[in-house]
Amino acid sequence: MIKVNPQPEPVDFNVKVRQKGIRHLEEKGIDLDKPLPEGVKISPYWRDCMDELYQAYSGICGYLAVHFERTTGGATVEHFAAKSRRVDLAYEWSNYRLASSIINSRKNDYEDVLDPFEIENGWFHVELVSGRIFPAPGLPENVFQKVDDTIKRLKLDDRSNREMRARHYYEYIQGEYTESFLMKRSPLVWAEACRQDMLL
Repeated sequence: MIKVNPQPEPVDFNVKVRQKGIRHLEEKGIDLDKPLPEGVKISPYWRDCMDELYQAYSGICGYLAVHFERTTGGATVEHFAAKSRRVDLAYEWSNYRLASSIINSRKNDYEDVLDPFEIENGWFHVELVSGRIFPAPGLPENVFQKVDDTIKRLKLDDRSNREMRARHYYEYIQGEYTESFLMKRSPLVWAEACRQDMLL
């Protein structure tokens, strides 16, 4: 993960998502100050801003820190504060993170995952050849543990993610694309290559 800067709310978000959502919650008699009652489903108006969310965050998954194509159908609106606990934030732009569908599924309602809006760059280190991701040595113990918990919860260090990061760096080293393309495609790998002075 790398730090993600929150982007401004789209101009039509209030009409397109928030107002519809609040009206929907009122019609269902849902108390905004309490967790969503078990088994109750709410309308996914947040999907109406999927294009804007994808563009605002340049197609970069907030947790994987890699670019993915919108046309693959894997883009999702991830509610950082789970809808089940904070229904009052279900239709709030500030609670949305762009995430690939598999990462969104892995995060689910868990609360032991760091917010990409609140982390600091350099907390997650990567071995560029193997793609292994791990907490930066020397972090305060509580931060180190949170980074480690996030890696485990989201399976950021599983085989496929390791291979992806290693492949991105390898292809750059082989001259298949430029540094600027690496930065857009795989910003964490690019940032780690910068930190380790491993750019060409």
